[in-house]
Amino acid sequence: MNLVPNEAFWAALDKLIEKSEIVVDRPTGYVHPDYPDFIYRIDYGFLEGTDSSDGEPIDVWIGSDEEKKLIGVFCTVDFDKRDMEVKLLIGCTAEEIDYINHEYNDYDSMKGLLILRD
Repeated sequence: MNLVPNEAFWAALDKLIEKSEIVVDRPTGYVHPDYPDFIYRIDYGFLEGTDSSDGEPIDVWIGSDEEKKLIGVFCTVDFDKRDMEVKLLIGCTAEEIDYINHEYNDYDSMKGLLILRD
């Protein structure tokens, strides 16, 4: 049994991204509407015309790497909202990935698991 995402998985995500418009609704410096102490240090948005487990479009973090390639996914569990979501990481550097990891794991109410593309 293959427990690690294979190339077909990543290719499917590449195709989804390619066929979707990336909308940045929370650019770098944006203050979170529900948590005023949280200021986005990386662009955050979604893939227009897609659906995620929360009924909203699929979320994406868009880093500063010029290539803007999909480098991984983050699976999150939010105890307050009682949900689980997948966030795509596009063009994120190692420093940006570290930032995202801390944002999902430094709070008692949320945890995240990073799956990097080989």
